Amino acid sequence: MGVFTYESEFTSVIPPARLFKAFVLDADNLIPKIAPQAVKGTEILQGDGGVGTIKKINLGEGSEYSYVKHQIDGIDKDNFVYKYSMIEGDAISDKIEKVSYETKLVASSDGGSVIKSTSNYHTKGGVEIKEEHVKAGKERAAGLFKIIESHLLANPEAYN
Repeated sequence: MGVFTYESEFTSVIPPARLFKAFVLDADNLIPKIAPQAVKGTEILQGDGGVGTIKKINLGEGSEYSYVKHQIDGIDKDNFVYKYSMIEGDAISDKIEKVSYETKLVASSDGGSVIKSTSNYHTKGGVEIKEEHVKAGKERAAGLFKIIESHLLANPEAYN
């Protein structure tokens, strides 16, 4: 098994605490409401929402995939860090065992956030992951962040 790591970083005008509440802590409720083309809904298959929880995310009509299963590996509410692994779904090819993600929100000097993301692709055998595949996933994630950011800007009382 090989592990290929990719890192990305982008910014938001929303402070980390507020963005973390919306994007991580309430994502299962918020995202289907504001981005149904991305996510239809989420169901918890095992666990209580904390570390070890496994959830099935049913993707929206705008996705080329139908579902993924995530396992929550870590939630640090004080430092705004979220770790999870994509362990199943039609977004995982037969060449990938799982993809582990870590997202960290850091305060920026202008009062917003810097979103730092690390993805670890755990491949089967000696398979290499193509940069284009990773870039497409990162662009979808950044797009979802922008939808949430727009929602928070339009609803300044939400998630304070």
